This record gives sequence, structure tokens and C-alpha cells, in this order.
Amino acid sequence: MSKENNKKKKKNVFVNILLFITLVITISNFVITLIYNNDKNLLINSISSLLLCIFSIFFIFVSLTNKRKKVYIMLSSLLLIMFNGINISKNLGLLRFLELNHVEDFTNKSLVDVIKWSEKNKVEVEQIYEYSDTVDEYKIIGQNIKENSLVKDVKKLTVTVSEGPDPNKDVIIPDMDTWNVDRVVDTIKSNYLNNVEIEYIESDDEKDTLVEQSKSGSIKRSDEIKFTFSIGSYDDLSPIKLMNLENKSEFDSLLYLKKNGIKCEVEKEFSSKIKRDYVIKTDKNIGDKLTPNNDDSKVKVIVSKGSKITVPDLKKYSVLKITKWVIKNKLQLEFNEQYDDSIKKGKVISVNYNKGDKIEQKTLITITVSKGSLIMKSFDDLDEFRKWAIKYSVNYEEKYDFSENVDEGKIISFSHKMGDVIKNDDIVVVTISQGRKTTVPDLIDNTKNDAIKKLDNAKLKYTFVYENSTKDKNIVIKQSLSSGSVVAEDSTITVTLSNGKKPTTESSNSTKSTKKSTTNNSNSNNNSNINNQCEEKSLGTITRELLNIFNNVSSASDAEAKLQAYFSSNFSGATLMVKKVADAGSSGSYVGGIAPGTEIKSCNTYTIQIAQ
Repeated sequence: MSKENNKKKKKNVFVNILLFITLVITISNFVITLIYNNDKNLLINSISSLLLCIFSIFFIFVSLTNKRKKVYIMLSSLLLIMFNGINISKNLGLLRFLELNHVEDFTNKSLVDVIKWSEKNKVEVEQIYEYSDTVDEYKIIGQNIKENSLVKDVKKLTVTVSEGPDPNKDVIIPDMDTWNVDRVVDTIKSNYLNNVEIEYIESDDEKDTLVEQSKSGSIKRSDEIKFTFSIGSYDDLSPIKLMNLENKSEFDSLLYLKKNGIKCEVEKEFSSKIKRDYVIKTDKNIGDKLTPNNDDSKVKVIVSKGSKITVPDLKKYSVLKITKWVIKNKLQLEFNEQYDDSIKKGKVISVNYNKGDKIEQKTLITITVSKGSLIMKSFDDLDEFRKWAIKYSVNYEEKYDFSENVDEGKIISFSHKMGDVIKNDDIVVVTISQGRKTTVPDLIDNTKNDAIKKLDNAKLKYTFVYENSTKDKNIVIKQSLSSGSVVAEDSTITVTLSNGKKPTTESSNSTKSTKKSTTNNSNSNNNSNINNQCEEKSLGTITRELLNIFNNVSSASDAEAKLQAYFSSNFSGATLMVKKVADAGSSGSYVGGIAPGTEIKSCNTYTIQIAQ
């Protein structure tokens, strides 16, 4: 009996310990919920936790007074301990690794917050900059992924970042004649006008009344606009004591001085303490007595240009660190992306300022970030490949070859296979079909009919011209393509036929022999003098110098002029036609036509298409 009693006592002790632990954890869960839970449903969670705490206390009380079903009591206690333990771990942030991350609502949050979130969740961020009158600079206007979307489903987040008010936006400014200065200033500030001059003159009008306005109606915020107010009579103005202008805006400070008739001038200096366009100090002391319209009372206002900023080695910075540095120093930021096999994706390739450069606030910092390695795509169309190569600065070379299976002008092959990495110094060679090949027959001394048969069999187009010679009429005496040479089918050959023997006469009025030209059905009739015939020969091959022209053009006309100059200096004897295509890209950019690798021959006309 004593052994059974000892077993019962041990079980009772174990049950009591479990119940005590349950009570401690339940109360701890309630307290931690109140302290650490930052959820928007804090009140509901707190009430739920309180009810659970009350239930647990009641359960413990019943268990202590009725211990018949000890197994059930122990199991229930363990379940309560586990439930409260999970809640405590959740509130303390110990189970975040189990949570499914969601996209946040970044509206009106800093760009830095977005970059931090993207790095933490390994999501690519694209930044689009827009002006906004309502969202502060470098704050987020909007995003393309909805709030609470699962991060695991998001590869790229595009955020629209505010650049602040558009300095060049068109606004409507009313004619404010006779308005009070305070009302005019409110209009200036509410419309974000940024090139305003205020002037005061003596006038019969009431003091501080607008007497002249240089512009009204539709203007740009950056347009220069002048407002002239009445000072009344300088004789009626009383001396003033100079107020403290430190940390006041340049606009407000000059307005204060001018409306009191005090002469003033502005000088700008760097300042690490006073923000840009705010007053650092004046050359007069606070409280100095100033007399209106008096040269001795003229005030020099020292205005801040902001901090003198020394550029660090931004190439070694992460995108997040660069963004923080730009925002901190009140600079402007522009990101470009470029493929680069030597720079890891997301790392900085280049910056428009070097380490140690001195710059001012509002300076534009342009960062080029690596998109990683460029992968070769599949192309069926030659123009599509050329545009892609130019867009991504891919070095390429065009070669031509005959093909029995690929039509003329179509792509036979590339030196890189689809999926291959294109390295920075790689040259992608594209082989273009010249069509099926044929051999030029020997036509010399053949009759015209025999020549036609041979040319038709060789699948060549032809043009006949006539020339006086010692040969009988309609005998071939010349051919523009050498016999035995290999050319593409449907190439055109010019065949010169004898016009018979040249007549001889001593008369000064003898008629000159003429040349008559005939063609087969594939060519138009052509009558020309032999002196007008052009001898076709190779002038060379187009290099990548052609593409470099497009890197620095301001318009379609500028691009056309540079292309014509390049062509005339390198390929004299050939003609270039430049066609302008509407809605094909930025003005002057390459659209299609001849490209690096194209062989240029005299007597021929070549075409390049550019954007209008």
C-alpha cells in the first residue's frame, strides 16, 4: 500500500508542477501581448489573451480540486503551455522565420525604406521618378505591386519616386493688379514659382499694393516674372531695427528688407549648418538701425548654397548606401542599368563624379548599375537584331555568304548560340544570306541570243548597252561581271553589245554614233551614253564608327548630317539615302538599314532609317 501511495504522491507532484507552469506561462502571455504586440488589432488580441488567462486559471482551480483524471489534466496542461508558448514567441518575434512575408504599402515612405526592404527580401526594385506637388522629394508616390501581396510571388517591384514640385510645370497666374503684397506672395508660393523678382518703387498707390506685373496667364514655374509694388513715399517711411534673418528663406528676407525701403544685395556661401537658399547671416548686426533708401544702411545678405559636398568613392557603395547618401546631402539621383559580365548584378559600374570631387546640393548624381551578364537571344529578323545590339552596346559584325536554304537578306547563323553569355569585349558575328550562288558565264564574242540563253540558265538579270566596235552588230564585246566569278542568283550584269563598225567620214558634220540600250523583262529600258556608265568596285566595309554617330546626336537632322559626312568621307562614289521614320524612338536614333559589316560598292545607293 505504501508503494502505491508513493506513486500517487509523485503523480500529484508532477501534475501540480504542470499546472503551476501553465499558470505562469498563461499570465506571461497576457502581459507580453500588452507590452510587445504592435499589431493594429491590439485591443482584440489583448481581450482574447485575457479571456484565455481567465479560462486557464479556472481550469487550474478545477484540476486542483478534482484530480481523478490526472492523464487528461496533464495533457490539457501541456496543450495550454504549447499554445501560450507559441503566442509568446510570436509576440517576441522569435517565429518570424515561419511567417510569409508580404509587400508593404510604401506610399509616402522614404525611398530608403524601399531599398532596405528590397535587400532584405531579395526583390529587384525599379525606380521611376515623377514630379509631385503633394509628395515630398524622395518619398514614394505609388507602386505597381499591391500591398499584402506575397513576396515569394514578386520578382520586381516598381516604385514611383517624387522629385518634388515640377519646376517647369505650366501654371495659370492671374492679373493681380492692385492686390496686396501678402495675397500676391501666397499666390507665388502656392504655385511654386521659382524665378521671381520683387521690386518696390515710389508711387501714389497705397503702400504694398501691386502696381506692375511682368507676366500673367499661362507660364512655366521657372519663367522669370517680376512684381513691382508701391513703397508709397520714402519720406513717409520710418527707420527700422534689423530683425534676425538667420535661417529665414532668401525670398522672405529680401521681401522684408525691400518692403521697408532698405537697400540690399545677396552673396552666396557654402554652409554645413544652414540649408540651401536660407540666410546664414547679414553684414549688419541684429537691432542695427536702418534708414530707408540710404546707401549707408544697405544690407548684404549671405545666403547658403548648402554644404560643400565631397564625393566619396561611390563605386564601392551599395545601391542602398548611395541612396541614403544622396538623400542626406539633398542631391538628385538618376539610375541607369547596363549589362556587364565583369560586374555582379546590382553593383555599381560607373558614376558621373569621381572620388574627391566637390559638388553642391541639387547636383544630379547619375549611377550606372550592372544588370549582370547579357544573354544571347534568338532572332529571325536582321533589323530586330541590329536594334537589340545597338540598345545594349553589343559589338557585332555582319558577314555575307551564299545559302541554298536561306533567302537573301535573312540570317543564316550567329557566332553565339541562344543562351550564351556575351562578354564585354565579345563581337557577335551574324552571317547573312546572299541567296543561292551561281557562276557568271563567259559571254564575250557570243551573239545576243546566245548570251540571253546563258544568262537565263545562270539565273542572272541583265541589261544590254550598245557601243561602236570592230565586231559585228549584236556581238558581246564586254560584260560587267567577270566570267567564272561566283555571285548571287538574280544579280544584274551589264552586257555591252557591238553596234557595228564606226562609220568614217571627212565631213566636219559627221553624226556621232549612238548607243541603244535594251533590257529583259526584269529591268527597265535604259538609254545612256558610254561616258555615263559607272564602273562598280568595292569601296570598303562599314565599321562600328557608324554606330558611334548615334551616341551623340541632338536631332534627326543632326544625325542625317553626320551620317552623310561619314559616308562621303569614307565611301566616295556611293550614295547614302537617309529615311526618317515617325514613332520609331528618340529623334535621330538608329532604326534600320545598312550596319557595320556591310560592304559598300561604287555606283550603288544605300539606305539608313532613323527616327524622326
